[in-house]
Amino acid sequence: MRIITGIYKGRHFEIPRTFKARPTTDFAKENIFNVLNGYVDFDGATALDLFSGTGGISLELLSRGCASVISVEADRDHHAFIKQCLKKLGTDKCIPLRTDAFRFIKNCRQQFDFIFADPPYALPELPTIPSLILKQNMLKPGGIFVFEHGKHNSFEDIPGFIAHRAYGSVNFSLFRQADEQAAAEQA
Repeated sequence: MRIITGIYKGRHFEIPRTFKARPTTDFAKENIFNVLNGYVDFDGATALDLFSGTGGISLELLSRGCASVISVEADRDHHAFIKQCLKKLGTDKCIPLRTDAFRFIKNCRQQFDFIFADPPYALPELPTIPSLILKQNMLKPGGIFVFEHGKHNSFEDIPGFIAHRAYGSVNFSLFRQADEQAAAEQA
């Protein structure tokens, strides 16, 4: 696993072969972050990485200047790996939580500038995740949510949807939280 750009650019972390997680490919990660540069200023942003897996997205967000990142991963070994990577970077700007992502969403009272979710593609609840996050009001006004999913899912009908990108077998749906002022003007 490699950090693409930012202050930790080029840092590599060897993922144990026993891991079940499939990290977002460097190709897909680089391309989606290039798209995101037009939507998000990561410098000083607050971010949430749900279904963190190996933590590659959390590390990328830190490298790009996020002020704080919460990394949510249920698997004990993956969570320990994320903590190990953070220790190697010597940063305390990321809080790695070992908990179920759905429990976290349900109980979350914090808002974020940016949310990334990469659940297992075969997860039965996968189609419900964008609506859960948006209804829970987890994004700040104007905040961006990126949802990684397989090619058989479409989320274009969900309010807040702004774009879809596909890189090989990796698909991303992007959502924006309505700006409160713009929403008030439309009402």
